Amino acid sequence: MTRVIAAAMLACALLLIPGSAPAQGRRPVAPAATTVVQTPQAVSVQINGVGAVSAPLQIVVLMTLLTFVPAALVMMTSFTRIAIVFHFLRQAIGTQEIPSNQMVIGLTLFLTAFIMAPTATRINALAIQPAMAGQIDVTTALDRGSAPLREFMLKQTRQADLALFVELARLDRPATPQDLPMRVIIPAFAISELKTGFQMGFFLFVPFLLVDLVVSTTLLSIGMMQLPPMMVSLPFKVLLFVMIDGWNLLVGSLIRSFL
Repeated sequence: MTRVIAAAMLACALLLIPGSAPAQGRRPVAPAATTVVQTPQAVSVQINGVGAVSAPLQIVVLMTLLTFVPAALVMMTSFTRIAIVFHFLRQAIGTQEIPSNQMVIGLTLFLTAFIMAPTATRINALAIQPAMAGQIDVTTALDRGSAPLREFMLKQTRQADLALFVELARLDRPATPQDLPMRVIIPAFAISELKTGFQMGFFLFVPFLLVDLVVSTTLLSIGMMQLPPMMVSLPFKVLLFVMIDGWNLLVGSLIRSFL
């Protein structure tokens, strides 16, 4: 790659020299005939355990893989459940823009990284480091790396969801859940996370709903119909959430639900 850059710089310099010479006092000098020979092997990179892959092909493969990163982050980690619970919390309290979307997504990402850290450490030790050292090939690295992720997803997936996708895929009943393919485990894990997130959101919504009912009934009984109940109940819900140390309880419950 260094030789490619040097050859390109030399070619640019040779092209610029004639044009930069002054028109008076000097005779134009014809540029020297220079031929830069560039072979395909010069732009190839040797990757241990993978083989010789050209630089453009590496960029194409990398950009293609990056398009799957958001989907993998959302559907194969704890991100979905945490994001749903935080959305329900904001709706239950009634603060539509506080905390902001950037803060919610940022906190969700950091909690996801915290929860997935043991799984990521195992994947790095079993697959990434041996592949980078050239000890195993890419196929073996994928097989080894999928095992810890498979174990994490199966631990959080309901049996009914697994049975549903096994039936839809028309697969034979496996001896153990570890024998299931990832095309069955991933969607089953996704809908299990959606159900668990909605369940936690429901139980989170109930106390704040009771505060709204009490405030609404009180305002109706004293005849203050011109004052919106949501405006009155909002300070009480915020006070309730702060007094019980809601963020500590909520985040602790979310993390423990994955243990």
